[in-house]
Amino acid sequence: MDNILIQVVGSKDILLFPPEDYPYLYMRGDKSTILDPDNVDPLKYPLYCKTSPYRATLQPGDIIYIPALWFHNVKARDFSVAVNVFWKNLDASFYDSRDVYGNKDLMPAARAQQGVDKAIKTLSTLPAQYKHFFTLKIIAKLQQSLDD
Repeated sequence: MDNILIQVVGSKDILLFPPEDYPYLYMRGDKSTILDPDNVDPLKYPLYCKTSPYRATLQPGDIIYIPALWFHNVKARDFSVAVNVFWKNLDASFYDSRDVYGNKDLMPAARAQQGVDKAIKTLSTLPAQYKHFFTLKIIAKLQQSLDD
């Protein structure tokens, strides 16, 4: 969901990562395994250097818009109070009605992910060379769908 962060008291440093940075953020579910983006171990996370985050410091009265699909990291500099306002900008049918905070993937994406999980399980029954080949074939098809 889209989000507005309103800084009320104190200050915060914020990093915003565009959706294109997803492959370099070492995601597990909806969280990055990188705990401190200001002190990243390049041996453990070599792709992180390809990210292109936007940086800002929020002071009392500042408001920042965080678009849907953008990952963010926020670190308080001192005692801090902020208010977040979230809203859904797509048709309601895209959202899980039980997900009031918008933490889950959109319904079509969740169903697609289930299909991917099923494909991985199915391909795991093949000998390694065949599993590798057919996985690459599926990846190529997905990549082509982005270009169409």
